[in-house]
Amino acid sequence: MIDSMHLPPLSILSAIWGVAELCLAVKRHSKSKANSRDRGSLPLIWIVCLASVWLGIFLAGRLRSWELPSPHTLYRIGSWLFVSGVILRWYAIIYLGRFFTPNVVILEQHRLIDSGPYRFIRHPTYTGALAAAIGAILALGNLASLLVMLVPIFAVVLWRIRIEEAALVEAFGDQYRAYMKKTRRLIPLVY
Repeated sequence: MIDSMHLPPLSILSAIWGVAELCLAVKRHSKSKANSRDRGSLPLIWIVCLASVWLGIFLAGRLRSWELPSPHTLYRIGSWLFVSGVILRWYAIIYLGRFFTPNVVILEQHRLIDSGPYRFIRHPTYTGALAAAIGAILALGNLASLLVMLVPIFAVVLWRIRIEEAALVEAFGDQYRAYMKKTRRLIPLVY
């Protein structure tokens, strides 16, 4: 079925990514309450994403009549988009280095990163995560899954981006405002 030239099943890749994200959240979570700007967004992202994914998988199994056309093609496209998104997310996290935390915190000696993937978009970690989510949704190949996963996940990520940008404007002022003018949030040249 899947040989060495193809991706492992998306269920395995998704599970590995989920465990990696959980480990990252535990290991890199900033303990600094003094600088926290999170406003409860981190637990909300986890709750919304897990609930949406669970409901999407459940509905894909139950509502077969909502299956999208060309499921094999959607699975291939979705799998590659998923892997590409995870790679972008982890590249952006590694590029940020010690300045990356899963919660919104301005660290001591924090500086604005505007090179690497951040030269083109302000939130490549979210672009990668959303691309991975879209890939997983496409791989499920079900319209009901698409609706219950895509809308809440995008909504909570866009809300989180606003929280982060407010914290960054507060911390860096005009430097961050200038950066905002020359970059897009998630998609180069588009948004």
